Amino acid sequence: MTKNIVTTFLLLLTIQVYGQQKGSVLIKNGTLLTITDGVKEKTDILVKEGKISKIGVDLKVPSGIKVIDATDMHVMPGIIDAHSHIGLDAINEATSPVTAEVFTGDAVNPLDVSIYRALAGGVTISHAMHGSANAIGGQSETIKHRYGTIDPDEMKMSNAPRTIKFALGENPTRVHGSGNGILPRTRMGVEEVFRSSFSQARQYMKKWDKYNAEKKQKGFKGMSPRYDLRLETLADILKGEIIIHCHSYRADEIYMLMNVSRDFGIKRLVFQHVNEGFKVAPELAEFGAMASVFSDWWAYKFEVYYSTAYNATILARNGVVTSINSDSGELIRHLYHEAAKTQKYGGLSDVEALSMITLNPAKQLGIDDRVGSLEVGKEADIAIFKNHPLSIYAIPMITLVDGIIEFDLENDADDMRIYVDPEEKIEVTLAVSDHETDRCMQDTDFLFKQ
Repeated sequence: MTKNIVTTFLLLLTIQVYGQQKGSVLIKNGTLLTITDGVKEKTDILVKEGKISKIGVDLKVPSGIKVIDATDMHVMPGIIDAHSHIGLDAINEATSPVTAEVFTGDAVNPLDVSIYRALAGGVTISHAMHGSANAIGGQSETIKHRYGTIDPDEMKMSNAPRTIKFALGENPTRVHGSGNGILPRTRMGVEEVFRSSFSQARQYMKKWDKYNAEKKQKGFKGMSPRYDLRLETLADILKGEIIIHCHSYRADEIYMLMNVSRDFGIKRLVFQHVNEGFKVAPELAEFGAMASVFSDWWAYKFEVYYSTAYNATILARNGVVTSINSDSGELIRHLYHEAAKTQKYGGLSDVEALSMITLNPAKQLGIDDRVGSLEVGKEADIAIFKNHPLSIYAIPMITLVDGIIEFDLENDADDMRIYVDPEEKIEVTLAVSDHETDRCMQDTDFLFKQ
């Protein structure tokens, strides 16, 4: 028993240290899909301490550097999902129409096997979002898929811009209006939540600005305004420090939020889903709003009855920075297939299609200076495919995060769940409990009714 405890401790210690490392590796002789600098045949990438150091032909192998032979394989930037909920166990703080004070980053679960499954699809970064129960929901976290660490903080992409989840339409009106009889019950009510909340944040900022100016004066004896995390967060949106990512379907509501944003000077706005975005594509481009869409997913409820598989292409052709997302722990493994659909529906080029799962979502998350393309100086988040990633025959082979191999199709164990040994034999003790007196089973009488 003691030996097993020590072994487990050492294993966990190794996993934790591993998650903190930046890798060094030489990827040899691959076909590089750089996104920003064309296709480079039979070319090498040298990674040092987690960043791309050199790109060229026949690069020398530095001493002690691991070599990955990418002959006859395609090497591309790691895929980025701008709308995901993996790594989270609960996503909705549905107790109020406005919950800007909560933060998914406080509840990241590094043990979620969905993170590894995403890596198996070449996905290196995802946007761990709050849900869409609230008109103004919680702040979200951009995570790197450093699978194997047991430290939630290691999952977070350091210094990534702050983001927050908003929602339009049926979700907030159903949860709060229909469910609890409070604002918002209508689409008009959703707009009122935005306007009243931002107006309160403006007043909050004025109070603090006045206090901060007056406290510098000699003899000042006043008290500071009451600190309010919700209003602090809304104020930071008005200051341009937080990017809004808004759940949206209908064109009229999309246009409404752009008008609200103009009135309050908000410029950093990304619409999620955007199923009717094609109807207001020029307006989105004029505002500078971005769009993160499904490739061909709609009609699952009435307000999203109308869309088109050409949505991504129409948005892109109108100058809207567009990405394709999953919003699914399953679909996230197939984003390269989802990107390929834009070639069937719209005829996008390879670069345009791949940009929708690499550079464009990086722009939407404010991290495009660090990831999203294969460039010297960028972080070594890389996916290696057998066959072209836009081919139906594409097979993800190796995925690296910060230069560390996090997925290897040929060498990984069959079961990669952390803390689980599928062959372990355990004793199971069954006990009969009196549910009438057992407080653990309180309020579950219906389970025992015949």
